[in-house]
Amino acid sequence: MERRRRRSVLSLCSAAALVTAVPLLSACGQDTHPGAAAVVDGSRISESQLQSKVGEVRKAQRAAPQGEQMIKQTGRLTKATLDGMIRERIVAHAAEEAGIHVSRRQLQEERRAFERQAGGAKRLEQALLQQQAIAPGEIDSQLRMQLRIDRIAQREGIDPRTPQGNAELTRKLQGVSKALSIDVNPRYGEWDQRKTALGEARSPWLRDLSGREADREQQRPM
Repeated sequence: MERRRRRSVLSLCSAAALVTAVPLLSACGQDTHPGAAAVVDGSRISESQLQSKVGEVRKAQRAAPQGEQMIKQTGRLTKATLDGMIRERIVAHAAEEAGIHVSRRQLQEERRAFERQAGGAKRLEQALLQQQAIAPGEIDSQLRMQLRIDRIAQREGIDPRTPQGNAELTRKLQGVSKALSIDVNPRYGEWDQRKTALGEARSPWLRDLSGREADREQQRPM
């Protein structure tokens, strides 16, 4: 029952309205943090780390049958990737504060469950790459983040499937983020507190890792 509930929460991201609050980020110059794309609570996200993740996505896209179309649809990939990397750090901090740990075994079990739902490992990889620009090598990181968010909600007695629960979980993560010292290199823009996004990058906290939303998109008439 708990696993079914967990997966149902994870698949809700297609609503695109689930938990959109992240931290207030103050811009920092390269003179302050040379070589850093961002610094979260003293932990650097280096330019090389950011570009490596972007490169993994582009490499996978170029190798895909509809790669050219995918690349055109993800023109702001660098900014969106940095936005996601910052969110991962925030969620990790929130999970640590709550005493939540996701083991390798738990992660593997959940990934196998999602692969079954998607119709196999390869189909899951293809769906996530096409729909959400997640490279195959980054699926575990995304899944770990989703599991942490889900367990934070469970620990707090929050049901993020409801508007009230959504707002409550938003406040929880926002409170954690505000306690962190977060700086972003201005070349990637500024954090918009009103939109809770890095520039125009507005990825949701929770994503549809089952690949079902991608299947529905493909089945819709042109």
